Amino acid sequence: MTTRHLDLGCGPVPRNPYGRDELYGVDLSGSSDGTGFIRRANLATQPIPFDDDHFESVSAYDFFEHVPRVLGTADGQGTRFPFIELMNETWRVLKPGGLLYAITPVYPGKGAFLDPTHVNIMTEGTHTYFTRPQRTAAMYGFRGDFTVRRVQWARPDGRQAYIPAPQGLLEKLRLAHRVRRGACGHLIWEFEAHKPATGAAVPGAAPPKA
Repeated sequence: MTTRHLDLGCGPVPRNPYGRDELYGVDLSGSSDGTGFIRRANLATQPIPFDDDHFESVSAYDFFEHVPRVLGTADGQGTRFPFIELMNETWRVLKPGGLLYAITPVYPGKGAFLDPTHVNIMTEGTHTYFTRPQRTAAMYGFRGDFTVRRVQWARPDGRQAYIPAPQGLLEKLRLAHRVRRGACGHLIWEFEAHKPATGAAVPGAAPPKA
């Protein structure tokens, strides 16, 4: 069976952390005709331009921090939550059991604030809004359902598409030391998507129990 991966905000070269057979991307510089392997979309205002249940995995490298948390509606009468909408879209295009791999600068790391285009500052606990058992973002319209595989501090290397979890006591101690001295300003999210086999979300559904 052919497997597919989608890289969000990919630029000209999408990354493929899980080594899937087919690789796709979404970026502002992508193709607008809906046929290229990198498709054009502004993910702060537009949906991901792929079908439901299309990918075994999705990634986002230094991208989520650029997606606004709150915007006004077009009529100026209300507000919308683009980051929550994007998390809904990410869940929508994943197959049941599909994986999200994201790496993002977070507070208190300096990198979270240095870039003036960073408008979505996250912390070590932000993931609880999108994952079991809390799914706190459901009150704001989040319909997805993720389980945490890991949330891990990291010092990213641009050559690495996938940073594995530390193995063994020595690796874990080295990571803990880097975190204590402030050398790790990024956080890895690795989540698994829970959804019905059809992929259909149920608007307004109560958060699932753990």
